[in-house]
Amino acid sequence: MSGHNQFALLKQRRFLPFFIVQALGAFNDNIYRQAIIGLLFYLGVSTEERTLYTNLAPALFILPYFLFSALAGQIAEKLEKQRLIVITTVMEIVIMSLAAIGFLTQNMPVLLIALFCTGLQSTLFGPVKYSVLPSILKPEELTGGNGLVEMGTSISILTGMIAGGMIFALAGSYGPIVAAVAIIALALAGNIAARMIPRVDAGAPELKINWNPLSESLAVLRMAKKQKAVRNAILGVSWFWFFGTVLTSQLPTYAVVNLGGDETLYIFALALFSLGTGVGSLLCEKLSGRIVEIGLVPLGAFGMSAFLLDLYFARTGAVEISGLNGFSFLQQPGSWRIVIDLLGIGLFTGFFVVPLFALIQSRTDKSEMSRVFAALNIQNSGFIVLAAMLGLLLQLKQLSLFGYTLPMPGLTVPQLFLTLAIGNVLVAVYIFSIVPEFLMRFLSWVMVRTLYRLRVNGVEANVPDEGAALIVCNHVSYMDALILSATIPRPVRFVMYYKIFNIPVMRWIFTTAKAIPIASPKENAALMQRAFDDVDAALAEGELVCIFPEGALTKDGEMAAFKSGVERILARRPVPVVPMALKGMWSSMWSRRDTRLGRMRVPRRFRAHVNVAAAPAVDGANTDATQLETLVRALRGDQA
Repeated sequence: MSGHNQFALLKQRRFLPFFIVQALGAFNDNIYRQAIIGLLFYLGVSTEERTLYTNLAPALFILPYFLFSALAGQIAEKLEKQRLIVITTVMEIVIMSLAAIGFLTQNMPVLLIALFCTGLQSTLFGPVKYSVLPSILKPEELTGGNGLVEMGTSISILTGMIAGGMIFALAGSYGPIVAAVAIIALALAGNIAARMIPRVDAGAPELKINWNPLSESLAVLRMAKKQKAVRNAILGVSWFWFFGTVLTSQLPTYAVVNLGGDETLYIFALALFSLGTGVGSLLCEKLSGRIVEIGLVPLGAFGMSAFLLDLYFARTGAVEISGLNGFSFLQQPGSWRIVIDLLGIGLFTGFFVVPLFALIQSRTDKSEMSRVFAALNIQNSGFIVLAAMLGLLLQLKQLSLFGYTLPMPGLTVPQLFLTLAIGNVLVAVYIFSIVPEFLMRFLSWVMVRTLYRLRVNGVEANVPDEGAALIVCNHVSYMDALILSATIPRPVRFVMYYKIFNIPVMRWIFTTAKAIPIASPKENAALMQRAFDDVDAALAEGELVCIFPEGALTKDGEMAAFKSGVERILARRPVPVVPMALKGMWSSMWSRRDTRLGRMRVPRRFRAHVNVAAAPAVDGANTDATQLETLVRALRGDQA
């Protein structure tokens, strides 16, 4: 692939200020929430009061997501986005000023009111956070940009929790002052960074806002279901929050009961999970080759379950030892297995969620994107609450309800991990069965990345980010379509010879990818006509269509003359045409080289280098098959 590094985005004004704003916001939220808990210990309140506040606080923070997400989505759609980000950071300054008063006066009701307002501010910022990325990033940067955002969020949450928890421990009697100054300073820093974000146009400036939260919530939820792939990507993201909530909410008990830790070992375990998530998020761009590679989602799902299952077997019961910190825990037998499991769960969680965010962004109309992410926030909130409730109920041995005593599972934390691992597999299988594109992309991703080492030139610059275009390419092997789909940032509809289309196993992949089978007029005139109709319909919808104008695989490694079918397509709809060329595929086991020589198909080189090149698009109204053939030949050069 190209030498692009996603960290280069951190040097660019179009991305860096936004990244800083979202990271500071997550950092400040968690400092504030942990500092409230620190204040409870500082004030010496009873265990009952502390339990009440620590359970009330998350509910107050998440309640605005239910109440105001639909309104927030509409506002984010209607207003210029940089202006809205500035407004939300100004809100943060006001809210944190109120919270500072609560710390200085040690007034818990004021702090809880400010916490509710913090949830409201986060609700307004949420639809902007992800809907702004497609406007400031190129399609091939979406995976890397989302990976950076997820990494930044994960690390900010962790460090915020640590810093907030340490304020009263280190500052003692000055804790309220330090907490007050810290949250206001971070809010001010976020506002300064927000003012450096470039202008980002509104998605739907003419939108008329519906102020009824119930009807609009239902409307945005329906909007998010229009495309099956987007709908199930949203379901996947919500499951990610369910999975993460169940897992992380059990870590405090798990660290003490099953790992023998003190109160700091929980933070150590959470740090491992967060670090793994951050690394996995960053690796997505490298593994995907800078396209929205949803094939990573099945890999992430089954990796999450595999490591969580091993975490169950690593420590199934309670331990007699206690009081271990992170360092002393590492000296215990079996500790490194648990460390690897927590890192692995986080790593594959990153593989799971980052492509889902990128898919939602790439497949959703920009005029609806903020409202779709508002629907996502509503659904996420429900899954988080459900996860918290189920995690609690499954660990009860009995439940008294309306005078009746009901038996409950009474699961231990490891048993709850086992249940979650199995549930994760079932949910993954369900999602991938109703949207086979996820599994199709996984299979094609494994095949291409296993067999080849891809080098790409000109694809990012010359394949249009949006709108209809026709791609023409030389045809060397049965793997050509999969290789091109692995290098082009957008989904592509491939026109392919029906006998290749019907290859066992590959047929399922091609069908799921909406490939268009074609035959010669002598073989099947009706199928040929249907293929041309399907091509025109796809181009009319603004899709990318790729054809191999030679009409068949090369038999000798040389290019054949382009047939007139490409002219027939362009005569009907003269869209831009992007010439592309594959180099290095003739020696592939999937070409006709071995068959021609009478040898068995065997790969001559594991992970062979394959070059994919693209030239600037040409006007479809002023070109013909001969000119396009000349351009592809020039791209291909002497390398077959």
